[in-house]
Amino acid sequence: MTKAVLSALIRPLVEPRLPDWVEPLWFASKEQALEYVPEAEIGWFDLNEKEPMAEIARAATGLKWMNSIYAGLDFMPLDLLKQRGVTVTNGVGINAITIAEYVVMLMLAHAKGYREVVRAQDRHEWLLDSPGKRELSGERVLLLGLGAIGQLVKARLEAFDMKVVPVRRSGAEGALKPGEWREKLGEFDWVVLAVPSTPETRHMIGAMELAAMRPNGVLVNIARGDVVDQEALVAALQQQKIEAALLDVTDPEPLPEDHPLWDLDNAQVTMHLSGRAQTKMFQRSADRFIENLERWHRGEPVQPQLDLDLGY
Repeated sequence: MTKAVLSALIRPLVEPRLPDWVEPLWFASKEQALEYVPEAEIGWFDLNEKEPMAEIARAATGLKWMNSIYAGLDFMPLDLLKQRGVTVTNGVGINAITIAEYVVMLMLAHAKGYREVVRAQDRHEWLLDSPGKRELSGERVLLLGLGAIGQLVKARLEAFDMKVVPVRRSGAEGALKPGEWREKLGEFDWVVLAVPSTPETRHMIGAMELAAMRPNGVLVNIARGDVVDQEALVAALQQQKIEAALLDVTDPEPLPEDHPLWDLDNAQVTMHLSGRAQTKMFQRSADRFIENLERWHRGEPVQPQLDLDLGY
């Protein structure tokens, strides 16, 4: 029997489907998990808080495979897991559909001034003109990050007749290479961030990049808060150097109540809700885990595997 230490969060969707060679040990608290993990070969340590997850992973000395619903696992002890030879599967792609839909929603809401429409309805005021007159059709989008989310974003924005230019290592036709996009920022109406959080992407959008954007440029961040220098972004918005920032993620999270981003008319903060605007996340994760269990038992690679060197 292979012992698997599994979060009770996923139990109803997984337990009836577990193969007979798996002995599940379910935990509902950090303390329970720490009691079980020394025996674990397979672990799914997801909790609502990240620090306890890292502590559990460090204690799992016999672990061979760790699974998670989270796409970004930069808060986990990845160096230690690599040293121990642990295979890690993450939640990349699980939330891609809803996050891509959220990008479209944010862009349309900004382009059409929809926040002002909602406020007018709250006031029972019949507007005689649209507060937003921007059309997505024909506008140019720089897309940083062409993973599972980025690919879906690209397809959806192209359906609006937008010109989407991704950044790819290969610099394939229609794409820019990683070293080329900064000098071309002024050519784009929208900049969409869908990159993982790594040391290389931290503050990749700073004062210099914001200054290079067009005055009508809009920054959309559904990646991680730390890929943007938030202090520089606030300054650019206050000085109206760019038209707006649509931020599903901030640094830190939650955003402090007195942070200036809350009150800026040209900023929208959506509290990292993009991945939660759905009902299928846990079902998709459970399905993937059960499929991977069969692969693991047959000695086949489990998917999708996190690159422990790159962190994504």
